[in-house]
Amino acid sequence: MSRLLRIKPMSMLNREASETGAHTLKRSLGALNLITLGIGAIIGAGIFVLTGTAAATAAGPAVSLSFVLAGITCAFAGLCYAEFASIIPIAGSAYTYGYATLGELVAWIIGWDLGLEYGFGAATVASGWSGYFNSLLAQMGLHIPPQLTATPGTDLVLYQNQWMPLSSLPVDVSSAGLQHATGLFNLVAIVAIVLITTVLVIGIKESANLNTAIVIVKLTVVGIFIALGGYFLILHPSLAMHNWHPFIPPSDGHGHFGLNGIALGAASVFFAYIGFDAVSTAAQEAKNPQKDMPVGILGSLAVCTVLYIIVSTILTGLKNYKELNVAAPVALGIKVTGIGWGELLVNVGAVFGLGTVMLVMLLGQSRVFFSMSKDGLLPKWAAAIHPKFRTPWISTISVGAIVAILPGFLPIEQLSKLVNIGTLLAFTIVCAGVWVLRVRHPQMHRPFKAPLVPLVPILGIISAVFLMTRLPWITWEVMIGWLLVGLVIYFGYSIKHSKVQKLARDAEAD
Repeated sequence: MSRLLRIKPMSMLNREASETGAHTLKRSLGALNLITLGIGAIIGAGIFVLTGTAAATAAGPAVSLSFVLAGITCAFAGLCYAEFASIIPIAGSAYTYGYATLGELVAWIIGWDLGLEYGFGAATVASGWSGYFNSLLAQMGLHIPPQLTATPGTDLVLYQNQWMPLSSLPVDVSSAGLQHATGLFNLVAIVAIVLITTVLVIGIKESANLNTAIVIVKLTVVGIFIALGGYFLILHPSLAMHNWHPFIPPSDGHGHFGLNGIALGAASVFFAYIGFDAVSTAAQEAKNPQKDMPVGILGSLAVCTVLYIIVSTILTGLKNYKELNVAAPVALGIKVTGIGWGELLVNVGAVFGLGTVMLVMLLGQSRVFFSMSKDGLLPKWAAAIHPKFRTPWISTISVGAIVAILPGFLPIEQLSKLVNIGTLLAFTIVCAGVWVLRVRHPQMHRPFKAPLVPLVPILGIISAVFLMTRLPWITWEVMIGWLLVGLVIYFGYSIKHSKVQKLARDAEAD
């Protein structure tokens, strides 16, 4: 058992962090790049897609409280991530932190789990991106064959010149007389993943600069939605009062609405916050990681939490929560104002904005596999660096190819729930890791220190585990199945090729 819990020595981590040359990742990201990298991942599906779904199916207008609850949980984890990122500026995020504190088996579990988190995360966003892209094309009078815009078997109807799932049709509208179609696969989402993968192969600096430019556009669009929607509600307070009543709808007896619905909503929208942990996967490409990583992680988290609460409050004021379970809820909300260009602007912002989320998710996935390969836990090809672009190109292409399939055939509701449990498990392990490292190495130099340890890590663990218990059982089944596959790979390949295990064997031989 002691073999399985061998930690990666800090001396080895520090040596890897100081490596330079053509075989290493290029350090080219500053604090601004890291903050926008986080915002690029966080401001996306949470605002543009999942807010409507969570309001309609879990929390009602109280979805804003769901974001508060999720934000508090993220604050605990964010402080722990920031401390780790300042100490261990290595690509790999929670995987690397777990390896340094809790041992190799735990590190493998969390690294494999991050594959579930980032891979399904990018697929979820691609599915949401498809809905906004189709909405934008419809406004321009263009239509992709509906069979190529939805997952297999999805019932589609043509309503107000736009194809949408039958389940998203307003409750007071009958499908009788509307044109119908059945989805084959979501080609739009597949193409989106392929394009983002290509950008990531070309280079991290180019990807980060593209992300920064799009984040500016995205924040502008969110700001305009807040301004237009907020001003409209000020002029029409009766509409807001009507849609916000009851603010916490009564429980339906199945865990939806009521106080339990707020917790379910928090677990559902937790996916929206995983962007800040993706920032930590770029630690090995930061110019000054000890200083800039905490700024990037905590700065992006603070900005986005405030925006989520404001947008969800305005959205449920503009449109009754029962009608928000659609692919493009923010576009539906702005339509209430009667400002035509507002809807167009929201669709444009969502198309570009969700693109940056996919970019950061796929970036994080390939960097985790890169780190695992460098440690000998995955084959060498996963750590292969392109001689010109200095990116882990084979890993990036492999991840992109697999992820591209998921949104083509799985609906967004299933994808997002699978991501949430992986994220919460990662947060639990990172919080535990900070606590363990404080006990084992209390005198270690920490450029950034999480306050009130062990209270903050304990609260982070409790809140993350609580939200995990709110998720449907199917998400636990998938995660357990995924981890079992991972354990087969670990005991069949990884433990035999692990550099840490080899180091221990050499030491015992001496």
